[in-house]
Amino acid sequence: MWKTFVLALLAALTAAPLSAQSANVELANLRQDVALLVQRMGDLAIRVESLERENAALRKQTAAAGASAATVAQLNDAVAELNKTIRAATAESQRETLQKVAVQMEALARQTNAAVQSVASSRSAAAVSAPSFNDNYPKEGITYTIERGDTLSSIAQKLGANLRDIINANKITDPTKIQVGQTLFIPGAK
Repeated sequence: MWKTFVLALLAALTAAPLSAQSANVELANLRQDVALLVQRMGDLAIRVESLERENAALRKQTAAAGASAATVAQLNDAVAELNKTIRAATAESQRETLQKVAVQMEALARQTNAAVQSVASSRSAAAVSAPSFNDNYPKEGITYTIERGDTLSSIAQKLGANLRDIINANKITDPTKIQVGQTLFIPGAK
């Protein structure tokens, strides 16, 4: 949905009447800003997926520990509110949207930390479970070496692959911690 917003913004900006030189400079600046926004939104999408995975793991731990259902409901509400804000990005300015998402992500992180602490205190000998990966992804694909500016979502989009398949195939626990020069297997890549 945010890609549609970016494309609409570019179309509107290129249609505005400006002097030729001023228009070229303004358009170049806007394209650079939009490219940065696209990359940041991709990073945010990965972070949201990661927080959703953590939330799911916490729900399992909370059910096992007998923690209150209110904590899980609060986390679900925070995730729903975050998704609602992301969907509403087309109606708000870029900076305002990023600021709201950052605030909500901080709130969700605080709630997640509180839930983790609650589970840890209710189960003194409980250990945090390792992330699980499924083996349900295409076994055919290509290898790809990460370049500067790449994110997992941009790699998936560029190569026509599924982000979840890349994470599972490479057993990536933190999608924000990929490094330039790192080689990944891209299942189902074109």
